[in-house]
Amino acid sequence: MDVTVTPLPGLGTQQDFTTRSGHRIGVITYRDGRFELIVSDHEDPDKVAASVALTTTETSTLANLLGAPQLVAQLNEQQSEVAGITTWQLSVAQGSPYDGRTLGDTEMRTRTSVSIVAVVRDGTVHPSPRPDFVFAAGDLVVVVGTSKGLRAASEILEKG
Repeated sequence: MDVTVTPLPGLGTQQDFTTRSGHRIGVITYRDGRFELIVSDHEDPDKVAASVALTTTETSTLANLLGAPQLVAQLNEQQSEVAGITTWQLSVAQGSPYDGRTLGDTEMRTRTSVSIVAVVRDGTVHPSPRPDFVFAAGDLVVVVGTSKGLRAASEILEKG
């Protein structure tokens, strides 16, 4: 899919793409750090039909909502032929004992036989994170394993 990047002199940049239905969807990134989600009018792609101002946190949340499910769906599809294996996404909540600690500190694989295959942070996927990867509140942790192991992994990230 082609993404158009348009400099907005004095303001920032606009990045957008055209959907199959003909709408242009984009994000304006302002120089002062603000973001604005925009959707064009179907009849006139240069006319904004809707816009929503987003904070940095809201932008990250939206990116996670859009990015993580695709990653999980892809992993589920790849593992659909393996009986008993499931993919989940678990969040590192504010106040989790692992917020600010490393993946290795969880001893996840040893304790649950679950594998952490990726971490999604601020819309960026970190595939195959190493043991020294430091978790942060808001991370979505993509894990693969048995249902029993996944429940245990969820409990570990939540309570330690």
